[in-house]
Amino acid sequence: MTSVILKDGGTGQELLARSSMPPHPLWSCKVMMEEPEVVQGVHADYIRAGARLITLNTYSVTPERLAREGEGGRFAEIQRRAIDLVQAARDEVGVEGVRIAACLPPLHGSYKPDMSKSHADLLPLYKEIVAGQVEASDVIIAETLSGIAEVTASAQAGVETGLPTWVFMTLSDDDSGTLRSGEALGEALAALEGTGIAGVGLNCCKPEVVSANLPKVRAAGLPTGAYANGFTGIDALEIGGTVDALQARKDLTPAAYSEFAMGWVEQGLRLIGGCCEVGPAHIAALSKQLTDAGYEVTGA
Repeated sequence: MTSVILKDGGTGQELLARSSMPPHPLWSCKVMMEEPEVVQGVHADYIRAGARLITLNTYSVTPERLAREGEGGRFAEIQRRAIDLVQAARDEVGVEGVRIAACLPPLHGSYKPDMSKSHADLLPLYKEIVAGQVEASDVIIAETLSGIAEVTASAQAGVETGLPTWVFMTLSDDDSGTLRSGEALGEALAALEGTGIAGVGLNCCKPEVVSANLPKVRAAGLPTGAYANGFTGIDALEIGGTVDALQARKDLTPAAYSEFAMGWVEQGLRLIGGCCEVGPAHIAALSKQLTDAGYEVTGA
């Protein structure tokens, strides 16, 4: 039986939908600081939906983001809270085989790479982030990476922990096949050669963009993964802004998203899930389709 790692969907947007708080520049982190029970509930619902790899809610927990909002001294505390909440959700549901993924995000903000930052500049920051998550994690996911320096620095920081490290890049919404930085996907894949990562893929871009560019990713010869977002586009989001500037697609129903994702699995992808605006209902539909098609759903 062929196994497929099924990760959760988008946590941040799901938290905003459930939270009583207005959108904040710290996004999912702010909800975790003020309403931790909502975070645990989202994790638990993804496990109930069939996800077997749950990502720590640390996407917006970076030293720079916290310092920008006057919370710089709470970095270690908030990382610890994220770990506790995933573990509590796993215990609450009581399903066997649920794994935890550490999260290495873009350091300064989604989709807007700071091209003045080099690999050498970013590496110590990624090492600082992963050091607080590695002991509680089974896998490391570096995700929504928009530039090659982010890609290589996060990959190195993850691999050096000894845990399996997957690297996911986000591409422009047009048909250019480029990272959000404008750098070519092929150049990013070449930069990952020989780094020792466990797998590579695309995330947090439109599913149509994922499908169009997967052949190039698969040609790199590594285990491949993908999980798309459900936004109409990302141009409205600015550094320090709030995600309510972005709009969800109306057509990306659980059935429609599952059709995309099952197409990726049929190409041999080893890890799938969802990103922003892909929620528990989407993951539940995908889990059922995987099981009905004879795949083993796993967490690692």
